Amino acid sequence: MSKLYIVPTPIGNLKDMTFRAVEVLKDVDLILAEDTRTSGKLLKHFDISTQMHSHHMYNEHKMVDRIIDRLKSGETIALISDAGTPAISDPGFLLTRACIQNNIEVECLPGATAFVPALVNSGLPNDKFVFEGFLPVKKGRQTRIKLLSKEERTMIFYESPHKLIKTLTQFAEYFGEDRQVSVSRELTKLYEETVRGTVKEVLTHFENKTPKGEFVVVVEGKK
Repeated sequence: MSKLYIVPTPIGNLKDMTFRAVEVLKDVDLILAEDTRTSGKLLKHFDISTQMHSHHMYNEHKMVDRIIDRLKSGETIALISDAGTPAISDPGFLLTRACIQNNIEVECLPGATAFVPALVNSGLPNDKFVFEGFLPVKKGRQTRIKLLSKEERTMIFYESPHKLIKTLTQFAEYFGEDRQVSVSRELTKLYEETVRGTVKEVLTHFENKTPKGEFVVVVEGKK
């Protein structure tokens, strides 16, 4: 039977790949990968020889109809991203929605995603939280941050190394320098690190230590 599998992949440590994920990737007819070069290394490591096609933010709109046609013909297809769970700040939503609209079964496997360990080890309240992903790069960025300054739930952001200082500076301006924050980088990797404190303290830390790697920023909600 045709089915789309959403398959999480490790965010760093290859040991976080599940047995079930390997099994599914070996059994499907096709794997859609965000970057076939990156995913090729993962597949080689687990001795997976399934054919891959590129599926990323620049071509997903054009590819959806063709993928739906293949699924309707009875194929099984897996979608993976470079790291973590597809559709979480990565391509996947458009294809999932199209499958549901066409009565094609979708199954998402549990697995790695960066914001969960960052939230849990932040020490900030995690009974209620809001995931913001990446902030707008330019248009709407300031407006979004102003709006979030009133958010009472813990907030989670993804950030790149070259924008981290700017983001923390804006948080200090709009959330206040004393707001608690936890910044995790390179989760599950060799140089994993979490820095906790006030926005001012964490900003000072990274002003004195050049940000490197991929970051998850967890911010306390307004009291």
